[in-house]
Amino acid sequence: MMNGTSGLEKFLTEWLGGWPGTPGLTVVGSALRTQPSWDGSVREVVGVRTPDGGVLSVPPELADAVRSGVRDWAEVDGRLPAALGRPAARVFAGVFRWSTEPADLPDAGEWVPITDPRVPPWLHPFGGDALIAFAEDGTYAAGVGIKRHNAAGMEISVGTEEAYRGQGLAARLVAQAARWILAAGAVPIYLHDPANVASDRTALRAGFPDEGWKIIGVFG
Repeated sequence: MMNGTSGLEKFLTEWLGGWPGTPGLTVVGSALRTQPSWDGSVREVVGVRTPDGGVLSVPPELADAVRSGVRDWAEVDGRLPAALGRPAARVFAGVFRWSTEPADLPDAGEWVPITDPRVPPWLHPFGGDALIAFAEDGTYAAGVGIKRHNAAGMEISVGTEEAYRGQGLAARLVAQAARWILAAGAVPIYLHDPANVASDRTALRAGFPDEGWKIIGVFG
């Protein structure tokens, strides 16, 4: 089992191509930004910002331009797209959470192959097994897919059918998935839009506090 900040730092170093732990903005040029990610797509920019610092990970050939064009975190929104050669793009900052002590909630689901006909299409891209809570009639009620970023960190995505919302299923599934990830020696990650109140509530109930960290991406 992987515990504490050392496990998180290992994940961030492998995912971003570096995690120096120094204050301010650090730009890392990494070949990882030119390679397929968990779903086969290439994400040219991945950043993680903490209250004290953080990393923007970009392709190696763009690192110098980003370093000279974006000097600190305050300039990221306004200057990063142009530094990437994508002036029409926009920067998005989501909430980045992790947990080493998931909430002690009862299990709500079972792991089933993604090929199981009861698994809804939105979970298919995750591959592997999905964690599913089934209704009494055997139909899908809620589920979790795992984004397997690397062996040190895996991200949890959860969705609940409208008829079964408000019953705590999502939080129980997230906590259950987090325990499974920790048992596999990795850090469980949970990302969400800051405007998504339901995701915020689910994360808190499942034992994923908001430490003021942000996930940074560029779209368009």
